[in-house]
Amino acid sequence: MPNAAIILQARMGSSRLPGKVLAPIAGRSMLAHCIERLKTSGLTVIVATTELADDDRVAAEAARLGASVFRGATEDVLGRYYAAAVRHGLTEVIRATADNPAVDMDAAARTLSLLHRSGADHVVEHGLPHGAAVEAVTVEALARAAGLAVDPFDREHVTPLIRRDRRFFALPALAPGVVRRPAVRLTVDTGADLAFMRRVFALAGAMPGEPAPLVEILRAAARALTMPVSGDHTTASDVG
Repeated sequence: MPNAAIILQARMGSSRLPGKVLAPIAGRSMLAHCIERLKTSGLTVIVATTELADDDRVAAEAARLGASVFRGATEDVLGRYYAAAVRHGLTEVIRATADNPAVDMDAAARTLSLLHRSGADHVVEHGLPHGAAVEAVTVEALARAAGLAVDPFDREHVTPLIRRDRRFFALPALAPGVVRRPAVRLTVDTGADLAFMRRVFALAGAMPGEPAPLVEILRAAARALTMPVSGDHTTASDVG
């Protein structure tokens, strides 16, 4: 029987913004926003972090929020994903990352459904705001990729080999038109990104347990851009 779960990669280490996954947005950690939004899919959320002492805080926050925790390799994220999937007896994985506090709550169900219907190894939607998408991938494909990947880039970023190698069936999909805003940036890599997302969430007005749909976040982003954050180059026309 198919057994799917969301694996959310998270770690404190970041060259541009260390500790960002626990940075507060609207009174909650970025990790908390990710877990809350992803849980609306009805799938188990597994936070995959490293065995480094710095990531004890990530593991503790994930456990506090009711997510499962897996700890594995630091740089070999592909290996970490595969090991987490095996540990939990999964057949399919939804891959998500903890620097995306506005991840589309409906994307997991859409991509998993298409994975099942198509028989693909991998599905990702194109056209969503940067930081809103997830990836659906079979564990069998992760196993093959883990055996084939030798480039450190492929091991750090998990799915590039699956997406480009013709030995895999990678299916690109088009995101629904109502949330198709590829020019909008809703991820957090820098301090400017974090400041912008704090403004967006404040304007969206989401309360704990009531995460705002992506369409509402997009409206809030358009409003936030009337007072742009230094270093942000998105325009209101990009959002609207």
